[in-house]
Amino acid sequence: MSRPPLRQLLAEARSGVLVFSITPPRSHATEDRISEIAEVTLKRLGALDLDGLILYDIDDESDRNPDERPFPYLPTLDPARYYSRHLAAGWREPVIIYRCVGKYPEDELRGWLAGAGEQMLTVFVGASSGGKPVHTGLRRAQELRNEVRPDLPLGAVVIGERRDEHLRMLAKQELGVGFFVTQVIYHLNDTKNLLSDYYLECRERGVDPRTVIFTLSLCGSLKTLEFVRWLGVDVPRWLENAIRHSPDPLAESYRQCMLIARDLIDFCEHLGIPYGFNIESVSIRKAEIEATTELATEVATLLNRQR
Repeated sequence: MSRPPLRQLLAEARSGVLVFSITPPRSHATEDRISEIAEVTLKRLGALDLDGLILYDIDDESDRNPDERPFPYLPTLDPARYYSRHLAAGWREPVIIYRCVGKYPEDELRGWLAGAGEQMLTVFVGASSGGKPVHTGLRRAQELRNEVRPDLPLGAVVIGERRDEHLRMLAKQELGVGFFVTQVIYHLNDTKNLLSDYYLECRERGVDPRTVIFTLSLCGSLKTLEFVRWLGVDVPRWLENAIRHSPDPLAESYRQCMLIARDLIDFCEHLGIPYGFNIESVSIRKAEIEATTELATEVATLLNRQR
C-alpha cells in the first residue's frame, strides 16, 4: 500500500512523516564538483524510505553569539537553484525549501513564491537576532505567501527551549503555517514540555495541532558538540558528558538519537499530536554521513512505514 504524498500527509496532519535534510554545496564549488556531490547525494537518498527532502538555506549567524564560531561560515548555493539545476531530475519526491527570509528583498521573495513548483514546500526562517538588519521580516514574508501562493505549504521552525514557544506556534498557525520543524533536539525534557503546552493550548482554543517534525542530528565529535552549543542548542550536561567521555562519541550519539525518537513517539501517541522526524545530514565526515543514513533507515522502521 502506497503512502500519500507529503503535501497530503501534512495537510491531514498525519503522523509518521520522515524527511531527510542536507545543506547545498558551498557557493565557491565548481560546476563539476557540484554535479559530483549531487550524484552522490541522489544515490544515498534513493536507498532511503522518505516522504521528502529538506534543503537548508544557510545564513551568517555571528550576530547571535559574540564567541568565535567553531566552524567558519561559508556561503552555500541557493537551495531552490541547487534543487532545480542539480537534483530535480533525479529526485521525484517533494522538497522543502528553507528560506532565511531576511536575506531576500521583497520582490525577489515574491518572484520565488510565484514560481515555486508543485513538488515544493517551504519553511520560513526569521533573523537570527532581533537586531539583525533584514530585507524582509518574517511576518511580512508570511503575508506575501498568503497573497501570492496561499496553496504553497508553509512550515515554521520550532525552538523547544524558547519560552512561550507554544504560543508562537499557534500565532504562526493563524498566519497560515501548516507544519513545524524543530531545531535539533538534544534536550528531551524541554521538547516534551513544549508539546504538552502546545497540546493543552490547542485544546483550550478548540484548534487541531499541526504535525511537528522532530530534527535528529548525530554529533560525532567534540567540535561538532561545541558548534551545536554555539548555535544556541541546549545540550543537557549529562548528554554532553556521555558523548564527551565515550570511547565512540558517534555511536553514543546514535544511541541517544534512537532513545529520543522512541520517547517522542510514545509521548506524541499518548497526547494525540501528529509527528514526524527529520534526519539531518550536514557533516562532511564519511563516518557521520554513513551513520546518518543508517539512522534514517532505523527511524523508518520505528515508524512502521508501509509503501
